[in-house]
Amino acid sequence: MSTPTIVFLDRATIPEQIVVPTLSLEHHWREFDFTSPDQTVERSQGADVIITNKVVLDAAVLSQLPQVKLIAVSATGFNNVDIDYCREHGIAVANVQGYATKSVPEHVIALIFALRRNLRGYHQDIMAGEWQRNNQFCFFTHPIGDIAGSTLGIIGGGVLGQSLALVAQALGMNVVFAEHKGKTECRSGYLPFEQVLAQADVLSLHCPLSEQTLNLIDQAELALMKPSALLINTGRGGLVEEAALVDALKQGVIAGAGVDVFTQEPADKSNPLIANADLPNLILTPHVAWGSDSAITRLAEILIENIDAFLQGKEQNRVV
Repeated sequence: MSTPTIVFLDRATIPEQIVVPTLSLEHHWREFDFTSPDQTVERSQGADVIITNKVVLDAAVLSQLPQVKLIAVSATGFNNVDIDYCREHGIAVANVQGYATKSVPEHVIALIFALRRNLRGYHQDIMAGEWQRNNQFCFFTHPIGDIAGSTLGIIGGGVLGQSLALVAQALGMNVVFAEHKGKTECRSGYLPFEQVLAQADVLSLHCPLSEQTLNLIDQAELALMKPSALLINTGRGGLVEEAALVDALKQGVIAGAGVDVFTQEPADKSNPLIANADLPNLILTPHVAWGSDSAITRLAEILIENIDAFLQGKEQNRVV
């Protein structure tokens, strides 16, 4: 390959303070903070390597870019890339794995503590003058629970699920992993999906989004959970049917939810979660669970390592 051209279509998904390392081989580099769907083909012309986080590279786009040899996904999830097309046309795809094994679990634990201790509800009550009306040194308008001794159910036994389990166990939580939904036989160390939903005090989602996991948690699944249970989703927005979750929170089907991911991002007021963001038992964050500075620094390093490996004829973190 002659001097390769590399195009980063959405560089702004990596914060400005994070330095992206330089490739070890000579190359041409182009980057854009954001790329809209109608700009993707034009900006990718002549690129041997395309870097994308969330820019969609489907068959309609890739069919117009026959020169592309590698798609380097600057994230773990790669549902924005047409993997079947890449496999059929010899386009390599590599993603970034194992970079957020501290950041995501810590974000999950933060959400659990905030919800179990009803920090948002108490903050709202203070702002509304509830403390002054009670005329006491403290007041209890929301239940406050401990997480030590409670059961954490994890859906997704990959590196993030396993990393969360270690942190949760250190805090005194009992951890159980759910087998794939619909499976009658369980792998060693896993319990049936429905059983985990029924016994978990906290349910945390860490599985990829696919046709099989779309709306994995819907009205029927929420109804299996304890009324005192919490749902945490830092995986993918489509794993949870958002309107059903809002109804469950309003009707007391479950006690609370922490959500970092949405079906469409950025989410607007048409999203049921955004429209009900004032619920005291709901905490929303804008897809930042993965985003500690140390995690993103490591992501950038692995991203460049993946490209370097490909250009040297080696395979690293290859999806295809």
